[in-house]
Amino acid sequence: MNKIMVLFYFLGGVAVMKKKSWIKIALSFAVQCKWKILLSVICAIIGVFAGIVPYWCAYKIIELFVNGSISLNQIAYYCLAAVSGYAVRYLFHGISTTLSHLSAYNILENIRLSLARTFVKAPLGYVMGESVGKLKSIIVDRVETIELPLAHVIPECISNITLSISVFAYLTFIDWRMALAMLITVPIAGTSYMIMMKNFNSEYAKYMETSNYVNSVIVEYVEGIEVIKAFNQSTTSYNKFVNAIKTFRNSTLAWYKSVWKYMNFGNSVLPSTFLGVLPIGLILYVNGQISPQNLVICLILSLGVVGPMMNFTNYINEAKAIEYALHDVSNELETPVLSDSEKDIEIKDNTIELKNISFSYDGNLDNKVLSDIDCIFKKNEFTALVGPSGSGKSTIARLIARFWDTNEGSILIGGVDIRDISISKLNELISFVTQDTYLFNCSVKENIRLGNPDASDTEVFNAAKLACCDEFIKELESGYDTVVGNAGNKLSGGEKQRISIARMILKNSPIVILDEATAFTDPENESKLQQSLSALSKGKLLLVIAHRLSTIKNADKIIVLNNGKIENMGTHEELLQNCELYHDMWLSHIGAKNWSANSKRKEVL
Repeated sequence: MNKIMVLFYFLGGVAVMKKKSWIKIALSFAVQCKWKILLSVICAIIGVFAGIVPYWCAYKIIELFVNGSISLNQIAYYCLAAVSGYAVRYLFHGISTTLSHLSAYNILENIRLSLARTFVKAPLGYVMGESVGKLKSIIVDRVETIELPLAHVIPECISNITLSISVFAYLTFIDWRMALAMLITVPIAGTSYMIMMKNFNSEYAKYMETSNYVNSVIVEYVEGIEVIKAFNQSTTSYNKFVNAIKTFRNSTLAWYKSVWKYMNFGNSVLPSTFLGVLPIGLILYVNGQISPQNLVICLILSLGVVGPMMNFTNYINEAKAIEYALHDVSNELETPVLSDSEKDIEIKDNTIELKNISFSYDGNLDNKVLSDIDCIFKKNEFTALVGPSGSGKSTIARLIARFWDTNEGSILIGGVDIRDISISKLNELISFVTQDTYLFNCSVKENIRLGNPDASDTEVFNAAKLACCDEFIKELESGYDTVVGNAGNKLSGGEKQRISIARMILKNSPIVILDEATAFTDPENESKLQQSLSALSKGKLLLVIAHRLSTIKNADKIIVLNNGKIENMGTHEELLQNCELYHDMWLSHIGAKNWSANSKRKEVL
């Protein structure tokens, strides 16, 4: 089906393309290895022309028979020349292929590294907003597709085109009528292809839509298999899976059935050069307008050009997939990145100040998630952000860590706008732990040591004790050397969270942000964790976002958010007296705790 789609595109779709040419994009990637690729092209051209030598040798042997001057030595000479031509062809083809593949995979490596650097420099909020499946598809699958034009299309298509043009020029030199006769099949096949591609754009758009849909359903089905089984939705979900595949199959087959006759006709006619060369050649020979030798070489060369012509069409069959891959990669590489200051600014004060902050995820301030936020988080203090879901708590924390830049207002650390602080310096200043914890597939010890790669084992153990995870780690099969599995899948949610907190403790940054990082903490360890957080906050600015109000009731300051605005702020006792929203949230929290413990609800005031 790919052959149909892209042959349409190449024969008529180019005219409707308005985006940057994918060929230019491919060449812009290839420029970093231009000399290797150029040498690859030269070797490919030499190899293709060497492949014509056997045809020339056959012509010379036939000429000997026609002239009646047959010699065993001459026949042996031309046979040896033909074998040598084949040897040279495969030798230079091998050299060309080796050079092009070395170049291609070097370029693919650089593209993937460039994508990784782009994602690191891009707003973290943008990267988090993209699906893992999409990013994986671009970094792995789309980039791999680029190997085809770099390793094959550029050297081999150029050499095949060069050969075809050279053969046409030589036939024109022998007899221009024979040259034109060789091209008779091109407009016939081209007309068939043009009929095929009349609905190309709409059909290909439909194909991509159904393809993307079936891919998303497959990913959803695989990733959600645990939930599907837990809620006994296997039949419903499997039917959705099957229906998506059937829809894709039916859509693709319907397109194929509408064009297969034209495709087969075009593919049969295009390489049939004898349809024009043989009858025209015989007419010219009968009329004495072409010699037997020239007739033979014209017939041979018309056959010799069939292979390069078909190779060329085979490569352009992949053009649409290449085009999509190149545009997807190019678009990601052009992702706007956060400005990175080169100033070497020393931050002496870790106080954070938010000045008139307004923010919208889509940049449209009519859809604000934060409005006119003014507040100060003082150094050496434990500050908490609370409020209903969607009130903007996590957004504030992520703006401080510069997941995004603010739309209005500024964020200062030590009196310096965070946009004037280098990203690496800002990352050193802030430790950020979220509810969605990620552990790498290595040992517990190495996962904690990510907070400070130079830390000793003793420092790792001490950090684990402060995070209340030393006890359960020692009970694991290999203790601190236990490999946690992909994304930490061998550990529970609470265990992963405590390891991430240990990692943050080891990093020892002056600013610590916990975004629901204690959500999965075991109830029996809550008091221990409160003690470790209290110890951790000494000499540091600690900002905690929590729904479990009991974990932050001892905070120096609690800021209550509602609908993206600051409703009130103060200590736990002050807010119970002065803030109705906080009072209601506390009652709900205590009620939930008492209910979960199957105990009597208590008065809190």
